[in-house]
Amino acid sequence: MRDGEKKQSRKVVHLFQKRWVFPTVYIVCAAVILTAALWFQATNDKKKDPKKPSAPYSQQNDAAVPVTKSSEVVKMPTANADQVAVKKKFYDDKATAQEQEAALVSYNNTYSPNTGIDIAAKDGKSFDVTAAISGTVTKADKDSLLGYVVTVDSGNGVTTSYQSLESAQVEVGDAVAQGDVLGKAGLSEINKEAGYHVHFEIRKDGTAVNPEKFFDKTIADIKAEQVTAPVKQEEKQPAKDEKQNTDSKQPAKDEKQQEGSDDSGNSGKTSDDTGNNEQSGGLDNGNN
Repeated sequence: MRDGEKKQSRKVVHLFQKRWVFPTVYIVCAAVILTAALWFQATNDKKKDPKKPSAPYSQQNDAAVPVTKSSEVVKMPTANADQVAVKKKFYDDKATAQEQEAALVSYNNTYSPNTGIDIAAKDGKSFDVTAAISGTVTKADKDSLLGYVVTVDSGNGVTTSYQSLESAQVEVGDAVAQGDVLGKAGLSEINKEAGYHVHFEIRKDGTAVNPEKFFDKTIADIKAEQVTAPVKQEEKQPAKDEKQNTDSKQPAKDEKQQEGSDDSGNSGKTSDDTGNNEQSGGLDNGNN
């Protein structure tokens, strides 16, 4: 029994005498200690700051920002297009003289071309004015002559203007979608005869275009036409006046010629009278 124990202890001693035994023991002990430390730290972190389940994503968390697409269709600036009518049309230089005259705006004894269209309700009452195109409000203030004015920039050089408003329900910087209420139709000093109305303009790169041509068309279709200045009648008037002056000078020349002929006739008549007088004098002397 003792001999067996001695043999076993000898084996253990002999095992520890080998070079690789102690390094191996150290490595194993270090690995166990490190593993225990990491496990202990992870357990404490979970107890101090437990993770909450993430909430599901919802589009309601983000504010909706209207984006104007080139495919958006231009609409009338009112929710009920069938209940309004165009009272004064856009001044088109290619229209007839009668249509151009009807598109002139009279104020303070002066006439100016209408750069938009004036829309009024058929019953003559005020109505809600809505955004014809989506965009960002760049102007929303009151003018002493035009009433409240709201301007919406839709990008790509396209802007819409809403004038003669009784009130404005938007502010500068607001993002509006098509159909959003901008204000109420009101009165303006420029066009009193229109009553409650909204003066609506569409501009492309700063040039006013006829809104009626682009209703129910996409924003990409809006293009500014090259405006040709009409020839004024006053430019041709001087030639006509010059011709009249020439004609007026002609009778004066004829009159001068006639006076000359009359003078010649009078001179001849005077000569005849002188001859007759001399002849009468001769007869009188002969009788004497």
